[in-house]
Amino acid sequence: MTAIETRRGVDGSSGTELAQRGQRRPLALLGVGVVALAVSCLVAVAVGQADIGLREVWTVVTDRLGLSFLRVDALGLGGTQVSQIDAAVLWNLRLPRALTAIMVGGGLAMVGAVMQTLMRNPMADPYLLGISSGASLGAVLVIVAGFGGGMVAVSGGAFLGALGSFLLVLTIAQTSGVIRPDRAILAGVAVGAFFAACTSFVIVWIADPHKTLGVQFWLSGSLAGARHDSVLIALLALLPAAAICWWASRALNAFAFGADAAASLGVEVNKIRWLLLVGCSLLTGVLVSVSGAIGFIGLLVPHAVRFLVGADHRYLLPASVLVGGLFLLWVDVAARSVFAPRELPVGVVTALIGVPVFVWQLRRRQRAA
Repeated sequence: MTAIETRRGVDGSSGTELAQRGQRRPLALLGVGVVALAVSCLVAVAVGQADIGLREVWTVVTDRLGLSFLRVDALGLGGTQVSQIDAAVLWNLRLPRALTAIMVGGGLAMVGAVMQTLMRNPMADPYLLGISSGASLGAVLVIVAGFGGGMVAVSGGAFLGALGSFLLVLTIAQTSGVIRPDRAILAGVAVGAFFAACTSFVIVWIADPHKTLGVQFWLSGSLAGARHDSVLIALLALLPAAAICWWASRALNAFAFGADAAASLGVEVNKIRWLLLVGCSLLTGVLVSVSGAIGFIGLLVPHAVRFLVGADHRYLLPASVLVGGLFLLWVDVAARSVFAPRELPVGVVTALIGVPVFVWQLRRRQRAA
């Protein structure tokens, strides 16, 4: 068989044609994901205790964005009236919450995909380096110890705690400027346990039931406090981090075969690893600061996305952002709707979904091995 014949598929297609077909499928799935995310956002904003329809949602959004020519009545689809109270609920409460869910879910899923490749560990997630424990301690010090008040103060304390834990892990994990994945994982476990113990100590020492309730709700992960500033903070962190990760997507493809293989392909292993770890850790710290620690998204979503679009990080990373955002958006809808008027912390719902899926994934890997 000639070299040309070996590059042809069973239907006579050339290697170039086969490659184009392989690219069209993930691109089509990405397009479907964008549409599904946009539609889901509108539907999620309409869901709640107040009876507000999609027409009202579209009217409020187009009016506030200065796109009155896209209103329902301007398009000849009939008129609709929205009260000032409903408009305020939609614009100031539900829409920021939905957008924050998309940013947080998408960011955590993308970071999970990067960490699993960098560490060559399918069980790696965004909190592998103890960032969530550090953020929790920072938030608890603000809420319980009375260093400040409000969402901005809590977010600031959480970010500083996350940054401190990350710097401590890097100090332990690196040797002569080189980060070893095994040392990073062990350092993350140790630092995470230390900060978790400090958090428990602070809660027990203060012993204020009202503050403790707020702390527990935040530690479980919640989007109840999301406002427009939360969306802006998450967006400003997600965009540069996503750009860095996508820029390094070809290097990540090489990392999937090991650091030595990546180096043999011309990848500056230590430089890329430092850049991605710093970028992903800072992004995780910001996301945790606005939502609390929401688990299992960064662990499970990348595996599901690999099944859909493959392991090429050029498609895996944007698809992880879309699927992660879509997943957390609907989990948050369930958390605030299923037991209304009570609201569950969204982290509780992700754990209830994630643990069975994690066990199934683990058993499937054991059978495959």
